[in-house]
Amino acid sequence: MSTAAVALTSLSHGAGCGCKLPAALLRPFTGCAHAEGDPRLLVGAETSDDAGIVRLSEELALVQTVDFFTPIVDDPYDFGRIAATNALSDVYAMGGRPLSALNLVAFPLESLGADVLGAILRGGADAAAAAGAAVVGGHSIDDPEPKYGMAVTGVVAPDAVLTNAGGRAGDAGECCARLLRLASQWRAPPV
Repeated sequence: MSTAAVALTSLSHGAGCGCKLPAALLRPFTGCAHAEGDPRLLVGAETSDDAGIVRLSEELALVQTVDFFTPIVDDPYDFGRIAATNALSDVYAMGGRPLSALNLVAFPLESLGADVLGAILRGGADAAAAAGAAVVGGHSIDDPEPKYGMAVTGVVAPDAVLTNAGGRAGDAGECCARLLRLASQWRAPPV
């Protein structure tokens, strides 16, 4: 049951990731070119992968991602869980394990109220807890169109990194099996 008096989706100009700006349009302005020469960089913006990866040591690499979007469902708690799960899944897609997350909130507090925001954040916190990630803070702004997501940090062994660019014909079965093994380690929170 929704705590929102207003359907959240009625406040969205597009559905979830449908609000994204085209990657090709942004590429010249991202400022990531200086990182491409860094020997620690294992995965950067040039491959349009789900996350960036920086080697910390021979055995460990840092996975970083950020993902947020407009409501795709009307229930605030469900919206929070979906948006957080989507952000966390970027780490899994790279073969990693999420460790921590920061909330990203754009929200019309005056018109929707603190209860709706609280439900969104509870949904996100429950998704993060199920993934074994600690929510360590975040950032919020006042915005007439609600948006929610997370910046997620994880880890991966450098030799276990999965990438879009590394995909080859016949990989689907192996990659899916690997992702299923990773996902099976985590349990959904009680409903």
